[in-house]
Amino acid sequence: MKKLYSTALALLISINTLSSQAFDIGSWNILNFKYNYSNKWSVFGEAQLRSLKFYSNFHYYEYKGGINYKVHKNAQLTLGAGSYQTYKEGGNFVLPKNNNEFRLWPQVVIFQSIGKIKIEQRYRAELRWTSNGYRDRFRYRLGVSYPFGKERNEYKPYQISASNELFFTDKEPYFERNRLLFAFNYKPSKATTLQIGYLHQFDYKINDETGRDFLVVGFYYELFRKLTSKSETDNELKDN
Repeated sequence: MKKLYSTALALLISINTLSSQAFDIGSWNILNFKYNYSNKWSVFGEAQLRSLKFYSNFHYYEYKGGINYKVHKNAQLTLGAGSYQTYKEGGNFVLPKNNNEFRLWPQVVIFQSIGKIKIEQRYRAELRWTSNGYRDRFRYRLGVSYPFGKERNEYKPYQISASNELFFTDKEPYFERNRLLFAFNYKPSKATTLQIGYLHQFDYKINDETGRDFLVVGFYYELFRKLTSKSETDNELKDN
């Protein structure tokens, strides 16, 4: 553990030095909580805080939550909603805001495995009530991940992943954004995941958020409901 923390600290210092000398890199911070009620049903909540420079010029935050239903071992439906707030550039939470938005979004995620490589396809439709009126948006994300390391309690402690996401609208110019992410995850326990990564975001003439390069730091916490009786256990097994 001490070696891991030392390596992470050295990486953060190196990125900070590089960003100050070569280019501006922002921060993208994620706090995620998930509660699994059964094999099929779960709920989640998430908060994000972003800055356009390295932990400076904070310009964006969001908080959201929702419910998941696993219709198949390789498919999951989600209904989520949240608040998304974007401020002007030039400092920390500069007013007036670029965008004040409430969003409702249904989503389908399809999973597939090829050997040890896991493939995820995510389809999301967004109903957006923004400062500039109502908008629709559609998102498609393709991701691959590879877990590795000595297995502990039915999980592997390390994972590398990459994903690319495209954003579209039903109005010209139709294409809005491209988001590319490379990440490394470490699971110190079955319930917790620590993430560090690099995200590049390209925007095409939109005003709700600025595309940049970001250091991603995430903390994910997942709980599982304990079964209290044999009948519940039998029902859970039937869900499989």
